[in-house]
Amino acid sequence: MYSLENPAQPQLVEELDPSSNFQDAFDAQILKKATSVAIEKLKDNISNSNPRGLKLLSPDKLMTLVEAFAKRNSTSSALLDTQLLEEIIDLYTATGIPVYSTGYMGRQFSGVIPITGLTDLLTSMMSQPSSFYESAQLPSMVEKVIAKEFGDLLGWKHGTYDMVTTSGGSLANITAILTARNSKIPDFTNFKIKRKTIPAIAVSADVHYSIKRAVGILGIGENQIIPLPINDKGQICMSQAENTLLEAENNGYHVFCLVATAGTTVVGAIDPLEELTALCKQKDYWFHIDGAHGGSFLVSDTLRSRLKGIELADSFALDAHKTMFLPASCTLLFYKDIASPKKTFYKEASYIFENESNNFDGGEKSFECTKRPMIMNLWIPWVLYGKEIFAQKLEALCNIAMQAYNELTIASDFECLHQPQTNILCFRYQSEDAQYMEGFDFQIAIRNKIKEEGKFFISKVEVQGKTALRVVFMNHEINIEHFRSLLDEIRSIGQKIASNNNIEQAITI
Repeated sequence: MYSLENPAQPQLVEELDPSSNFQDAFDAQILKKATSVAIEKLKDNISNSNPRGLKLLSPDKLMTLVEAFAKRNSTSSALLDTQLLEEIIDLYTATGIPVYSTGYMGRQFSGVIPITGLTDLLTSMMSQPSSFYESAQLPSMVEKVIAKEFGDLLGWKHGTYDMVTTSGGSLANITAILTARNSKIPDFTNFKIKRKTIPAIAVSADVHYSIKRAVGILGIGENQIIPLPINDKGQICMSQAENTLLEAENNGYHVFCLVATAGTTVVGAIDPLEELTALCKQKDYWFHIDGAHGGSFLVSDTLRSRLKGIELADSFALDAHKTMFLPASCTLLFYKDIASPKKTFYKEASYIFENESNNFDGGEKSFECTKRPMIMNLWIPWVLYGKEIFAQKLEALCNIAMQAYNELTIASDFECLHQPQTNILCFRYQSEDAQYMEGFDFQIAIRNKIKEEGKFFISKVEVQGKTALRVVFMNHEINIEHFRSLLDEIRSIGQKIASNNNIEQAITI
């Protein structure tokens, strides 16, 4: 046993076995060889814009393939088994959603700006957390520069606001709501006892599920969420919202935060931000905007007006890995008041926090410590191309969404459920025969068959109580002809399903 009186003797360390080959894996020459292999594969993947959907393997089959790779793991001292690497890359790309395809219209992530692949490689090889200036000097400075660029677009006075980067919109929303709670209810633990009211937040009925998770994590609880009714455009309905909030107050709820959305996940709706700001000021609510999807419209002179009022919010977030076409994940969380993020997290750790505050350290304002310098993925293309590259692609995507909407309005066999405010569009295929197939979801059957056919990839959602087909235009190479081909595919599949009177057979056609 070790003791101060009789300390243990230091143990002799044996020399490494000269046959040990673990160091081979760290040889710098591998980087050059491996990246050349990967780049050729990725170049082919990016260049192939032909319409194609998702090749969905059964989990059992994929597990068999993965286990087979594990059994082949090399034990030789060779620097790199290029054949094995090529096969791994082939499997990875073959089982991935083909985001560069003109048949891809299904989700809210895009093929990335190619140069950001290099940025991600640099970040990975540098392997330095960005929460503190000394470990990430350039990223720390870059965050300030990007914050100023967006502050200028918002018309905010420099030095009065702040920006924090987070790994995803969910973490940004949790962080913002925690700031709201600490700002509006500093003594949260004793609040309910002292005030005899229940702390609550108000949200759109179509709010992203991360908000519901956030309130549970923060000790508020899902039963303390006040859902605000939405109109036929998918936006918070102002006339009903005020009545709903008044009813909540009368039932003993103390709303301290209202969360609006700029680009809902379901239909891409943008809530009436200016009107909601006025309501929040009147009632002394913290106003947070989840702009994960549509917040990036700020970079476009054409689209920015759709976010009118976002500059008045207490906080808002945007996902640059969605509609700024960067690798995941890179979320920007903005605070209108520079003092706000200081109220968010407890911080005391002598091994990392300095006694004197450093204005360029982000660790005090962020939940993450070992955080990737994700801002570099945005800054490098911003410097190389300017904000115009982001703006022009956003405008192209919104334009094709509007063209698709116009196409649907003149098609007698389709029902369009909303006019797009962003690049998301929801609709239904209508067939007279399908209405007689009780207990059968016609739209889901169509979507599943489309995915199985492997030419297009679309998604499905529920809109106003109806299952709908949903397209998200994220590939700028998609044009109206590609969308028309999709509609023809839907018609063909829908007619086969509707003409089959046996539901079980209809599912398997």
